[in-house]
Amino acid sequence: MRFLFLFFILLSITTYAQILPERERAKLKDEILADRFNNLLPKLMDETQIDMWLVISREYNEDPVMRTMLPATWLNARRRTILVFYRNKEANTIEKLAVARYDVGENITSAWDKEKQPDQWARLVEIIEERNPKKIGINYSEYFGIADGLVKTDYEELLEALPQEMEEKLVSAKKLAIAWIETRTEKEMKLYNQLVEITHDIIDEAFSTKLITPGVTTTEDVVWWMRQKVTDLGLETWFHPTIDVQRSNEVLKSHIESFSKGKPDDVILPGDLLHCDFGIIYIGLHTDCQQHAYVLKEGEKEVPAFLQEAFKLGNRVQDIFTGNFEVGKTGNEVLLKSLSEGKEEGLRPSIYTHPLGTYGHSSGTTFGMWDSQEGVPVNGDYPLHYNTVYAIELNTTVFIKEWNKDIRIMLEEAGFFGKNGFRYVNTRQEAIKPIK
Repeated sequence: MRFLFLFFILLSITTYAQILPERERAKLKDEILADRFNNLLPKLMDETQIDMWLVISREYNEDPVMRTMLPATWLNARRRTILVFYRNKEANTIEKLAVARYDVGENITSAWDKEKQPDQWARLVEIIEERNPKKIGINYSEYFGIADGLVKTDYEELLEALPQEMEEKLVSAKKLAIAWIETRTEKEMKLYNQLVEITHDIIDEAFSTKLITPGVTTTEDVVWWMRQKVTDLGLETWFHPTIDVQRSNEVLKSHIESFSKGKPDDVILPGDLLHCDFGIIYIGLHTDCQQHAYVLKEGEKEVPAFLQEAFKLGNRVQDIFTGNFEVGKTGNEVLLKSLSEGKEEGLRPSIYTHPLGTYGHSSGTTFGMWDSQEGVPVNGDYPLHYNTVYAIELNTTVFIKEWNKDIRIMLEEAGFFGKNGFRYVNTRQEAIKPIK
């Protein structure tokens, strides 16, 4: 017992050691942001052929893109904030200007003196005229919500202010906005590895006898413990966690019931197959993770072999799916090929993987939805790009002879796709965790 107590103390110390105090978090966030502005943004603007990008928001109604551009000390935009990014490819320069009363942190310089030019929109026009861009990107998109951040009022006022010849240069910046949101840098990936490890550590602690007493602890007890643990660590959740149970004597729920209805508050019992869905936010990055645990019955020393074999089939679906990642392929192409290959092996897979990063359900390539296994229009037609992260979310249904019923192995792990192929950001679950 003393050893177990010391083990959990050590685990907590390890977890806490990775989580920076607020001042250090802010420093790291701003370092990452500077790297993205100076090294990533010029490349993305060149690739999308947009030489000027306008990002416009008012306080408390921020464009989702702008939220990812604000420094650590700015929790919101101020008044109306207009960001102007101008890329001069020939000179290999990138200007980062704010038509605002303030510098936006150390990266974006204020370019508006209200005493000299009282009209904010007029000052924006001056900046545009001085640089004479070929294309002016603004954030609107019919299908990609994160790239559709320019609100109606700001759009109308922008059009009213622009001369006709400038208005004709306006184009949707959706490809640039998506690229900005989905692309991860080396600095971010070092942080991401730590973040996923913290996520795994919290799940490991939740799925243990430190918390779970069979016959006493409920699934909601575990859910709220996870919420409280995240708060105590100084982190945030981006969705309410879930804990659910599969049992030998209960019929497998349908997909629609599993995904659309609330989870019942079950008392956790020996012989239960537990499943969690859990994600956290740290320094602007998100995780999304699903894992399984099994509560050992009296006399059992390990998870029954038939459950572990079922779990391996879930891993197999992951391998088939991620093995089909190829730059330029669309989400629908990868989805349909993977489902076909899985079924050819006798599996019963379902794949609903989404981009992950500065948002939980982020912008980028979508691979199915739980209720769209035939493909996803538009978002599923978006091609894979390098240096992107996905929540590899899927399941496979397996018939368990010993229980005389189907169970569902539901898995989700952060995965990175780069020039060297696919890898998990920080390992994946490869066996059901026993709760002794």
